[in-house]
Amino acid sequence: MTKFERGPSDTPIAMVTGGAGFLGSAVCDRLVRDGMHVVCVDNFVTGRRSNVAHLLASPLFTLAKADISVSLPQIDVTEIWNFACPASPATYQIDPVHTMLTNVIGMKNCLDLAYDTGARVFQASTSEVYGDPEVHPQIESYRGKVNPIGPRACYDEGKRAAETLCYDYRRAYGTDVRVARIFNTYGPRMDPQDGRVVSNFIVQALRGDPLEIYGDGSQTRSFCFVDDLVEGFFRIMRAPVAQQGPVNLGNPSEFTMSDLAELVIGMTRTSSTLLYKPLPVDDPKRRRPDISLAQSELGWNPQISLREGLGSTIAYFNAELRLPPVTEECRS
Repeated sequence: MTKFERGPSDTPIAMVTGGAGFLGSAVCDRLVRDGMHVVCVDNFVTGRRSNVAHLLASPLFTLAKADISVSLPQIDVTEIWNFACPASPATYQIDPVHTMLTNVIGMKNCLDLAYDTGARVFQASTSEVYGDPEVHPQIESYRGKVNPIGPRACYDEGKRAAETLCYDYRRAYGTDVRVARIFNTYGPRMDPQDGRVVSNFIVQALRGDPLEIYGDGSQTRSFCFVDDLVEGFFRIMRAPVAQQGPVNLGNPSEFTMSDLAELVIGMTRTSSTLLYKPLPVDDPKRRRPDISLAQSELGWNPQISLREGLGSTIAYFNAELRLPPVTEECRS
């Protein structure tokens, strides 16, 4: 095991895989603020250096390029936060084999490092483990309805297998694992080309392009702002005793795709129209978390409304696209 020498010798070290991504970079920020030394590991397939550029001057931050499906830096860490994997169907379906291997072999590599170091492990799982659910809202005890051979299976089944590994390592080796099932999340640092619905709608609206709705617009999602989600991550990870299983994190307010499109059009004052396209294979019709467990055991509730969060996200995409800012008046 390599001893990591940078920074004070008594500074605890956290490894964040996928740390240059949307969620991973937000976790890196929080860990550095908390005084931990962060080793950010990313292969930059979807992660962006710009997301962590502001941290590079910090003595508490190290950036390492690596593919966790191949290997991890062998460092004596106290925490491992695993966010490594594309999360948008448009990106994870480009190389489905690599997506599956990132989820399964990458998870095993994280758990093996935890076995060697005694580190606590956080796994960023997903509401996609519920598939196209027959139970609504989705509670952690629901086992899901996933097509194991469909085009989304590399991600859905990959995340399910990663959860299995986490709890097998807990039972076999006593590994301290913490698993969050993340529902749709949005906010600053999303890639404009990400392919998820919030980023798609905002970018299309700001450019005056039609907003592309897959299906008839009646399918639903529940949108959680990134700051709320990260707070949930830290409550799971910092809890003195791990939950016995995964914990849902998401905003239980449910919106149709048509609702979201109309809100984005109104807040951007765009002249965009709506363009309807066929619903992709295995796309879930409804998605809303039951967060009773997070509320009762962690005292966690999302605080930021969709309108408030979209305001910040629209401003971010304006800057990313180098467009004139949307004024407060236009957000009303």
